[in-house]
Amino acid sequence: MTQEPMTPEPVRPEPGWPGWIDLASPRPDEARTFYCELFGWYSYTLNVPDYGDYTMFTLGDVQGPEVAGMQSLADDAQPPSWTCYFKVEDLQETVDTVRALGGQELIPPTNYAGIGSMALCMDPEGVDFGVATPGNAIEFGIVNKPFAMCWAELACRDVQEARRFYGGVFGWKAVDRDYYGSVYTNWKIGDWSVGGMVSMDDRWPPHYPPHWIPYFWVEDCDAAAARATELGGNVRIQPADIQPGRYAMMTDPTGARLAIITPRVIDGPGLSLGSPPGPP
Repeated sequence: MTQEPMTPEPVRPEPGWPGWIDLASPRPDEARTFYCELFGWYSYTLNVPDYGDYTMFTLGDVQGPEVAGMQSLADDAQPPSWTCYFKVEDLQETVDTVRALGGQELIPPTNYAGIGSMALCMDPEGVDFGVATPGNAIEFGIVNKPFAMCWAELACRDVQEARRFYGGVFGWKAVDRDYYGSVYTNWKIGDWSVGGMVSMDDRWPPHYPPHWIPYFWVEDCDAAAARATELGGNVRIQPADIQPGRYAMMTDPTGARLAIITPRVIDGPGLSLGSPPGPP
């Protein structure tokens, strides 16, 4: 019998938990249409002093909770992408730790009026990620709900280096699971799974860059994948069953990577994914 999705009791987001994402897109209007149609999001635009326009996506309508943000891609030479942000208590201390462990600071800690305080970093393998503290919009509580992010996953080639780096930055514990000869890593804080990691082995194209990818909870994975195709997305991994539910991977019409999943059970702030999704 299929187990119905369950939402956990509210828990206080701890440092190291994911809870905010934003999209850098070369065609924001096209991306806005795609995500609003696919997930039923509403959007509005903030004008942030010294920064410019920033689109906020909410669940339902303008009064709904914010689930993601979007900005125009600053450099056309860069690929469109979602950036996953993780909660920290002290931005500057975290950025200093990132640098000490071999990462880089791309955008220094900055307070964005109306949004929150954020910094953009890069790990030693060249993967972008963000760190943030709660603000007016970034509350780190709107996860594990239908049509919101429910999982963040790192695909990289040097998993040992990733374990060292992210464990040092966020205090994550890496717990490996064997799945028919493949290994999938769960990032954990205490008893909670907060994200995952998959090794980019020789099944992945050699030119494919390592990356973080967000998973969004949908009520019907097959229907959502079909709708994404209708809206101009490219489904790279067709809907398939894995331990925590039914998932698919895709790119939006501008090329940004994302995944969708219809979960069976939610474990704390994230899904307990038990199998690697494999290359695109």
